[in-house]
Amino acid sequence: MTEVRVPTLGESVTEATVATWFKKPGDVVAVDEMLCELETDKVTVEVPSPVAGKLEEIVAAEGETVGVDALLANISEGDGGSKAAPKGRESAKDEAAASQAAREAADGDTGASSSGGSGEKVDVMVPTLGESVTEATVSTWFKKVGDTVAQDEMLCELETDKVSVEVPAPAAGTLSEILAAEGSTVEAKGKLAVVTAGAGAAASAPAQESAPAPAAASPASGKDVEDAPSAKKAMAEAGLSRDQVTGSGRDGRVMKEDVAKALAAGTSAAAAPQGKEAPRAPSAPDDEAREERVRMTRLKQTMARRLKEAQDTAAILTTFNEVDMTEVMAIRNEYKDAFEKKHGVRMGFMSFFTKAACHALKEIPEVNAEIDGTDVIYKNYVHMGMAAGTPTGLVVPVIKNADSLSFADIEKEVSRLGKKARDGKLTMSDMTGGTFTISNGGVYGSLMTAPILNPPQSGILGLAKIQDRPVALNGEVVIRPMMYISLSYDHRLIDGKGAVTFLVRVKEMMEDPRRLLMDL
Repeated sequence: MTEVRVPTLGESVTEATVATWFKKPGDVVAVDEMLCELETDKVTVEVPSPVAGKLEEIVAAEGETVGVDALLANISEGDGGSKAAPKGRESAKDEAAASQAAREAADGDTGASSSGGSGEKVDVMVPTLGESVTEATVSTWFKKVGDTVAQDEMLCELETDKVSVEVPAPAAGTLSEILAAEGSTVEAKGKLAVVTAGAGAAASAPAQESAPAPAAASPASGKDVEDAPSAKKAMAEAGLSRDQVTGSGRDGRVMKEDVAKALAAGTSAAAAPQGKEAPRAPSAPDDEAREERVRMTRLKQTMARRLKEAQDTAAILTTFNEVDMTEVMAIRNEYKDAFEKKHGVRMGFMSFFTKAACHALKEIPEVNAEIDGTDVIYKNYVHMGMAAGTPTGLVVPVIKNADSLSFADIEKEVSRLGKKARDGKLTMSDMTGGTFTISNGGVYGSLMTAPILNPPQSGILGLAKIQDRPVALNGEVVIRPMMYISLSYDHRLIDGKGAVTFLVRVKEMMEDPRRLLMDL
């Protein structure tokens, strides 16, 4: 008898809830076939079968809370499992589809295969959205009703308060019904669409392949891509067809700026028919005709609400200082090539500011604390948030345990999380748990900044751009690379002395980086 136990769930995660069992007692299982799914505070964990055999007993039922290494089930080993093992990791619904197809074949029912419409109906459900996320908005459908889909092919994209979630097809077949249109709000575990699985999908594929190709193929390589509404309007006004514009969005989606590029390249002249006058722009368009109404993404809506809540709840105050960046820039210029060669990542300024902030937070712990009702929770660790602007809105990925990382480790995390943010691939675990945040408005040219708190945090460090300015040094006026820095803080918890001391410590360590090595 082989025991199936709860795997390691991740740092600081000690328990999980049994969400779904894909097998029942008596079922034959293959090695690595998915048995059940666990939900933790941060992620969803799939539990595979450690051996081939038969599932004899389920110890932890759906809905039960289990700890790390707790017993989930027992499997009796045997060669029956290998005989019945599926070729891949199929879900319970995929197996049911295969069984149905086998039964129909055994009964001699060939009508289902030829018609392509009598396969098993497989529901496309909203996936697990993450901790405390109960609903999402359907952003984009990549397929339309009647399209043939492969298993795990992306059907649609959902937007939650924090991240975008792609929904794959649970089975190969035909998308027979879309229940949640673009722009609609769906709840967790809600139904999105229906896929008709079975041989019908395979039968319809050759017919589609043999069909003549359209005269002008879209850049989306066969996908039905919905262009941006503003782009459609701009193409109509300019007299451009879809074929004359190259889309730069997801799957070749045309954006408004793509239309502007096509016009700048002279595409509009080619679009005008020979011997006919090009379409004239309206002589006096009204204001409404030149306006564009675009719905805010859920991410922007959430950020707007949270920032307003921070202003309404916290007593936000900001203190300023300035830093002479001469020494840090000298160290960076001297060692950046050797640093990149050894660690495979460029040396930036964020690792210096992160290290300096971590040292200052140890001296002024209330800046790294939070208010919970009438209690104050002091954090004896630093999970450093890095505010970053993306095309979809402001996000704050978190570098976990930044106080224990080296300069190279910090730079690697900044690079990794920055890339995920730009690609829209951040997960819930990437953006939760922050205890303090750094916001670098200097990358956009800001001379001075006073950022708003990221609740429930009590402090945020604002960085501005580096600019050569005249300063007095040893009785002489010299030109130095200077940066204004700020600390926005919750005055309910942090007094003026603590806030100013924190900022002064950051200034001292940046102006004399040797203090970082000696923990001064």
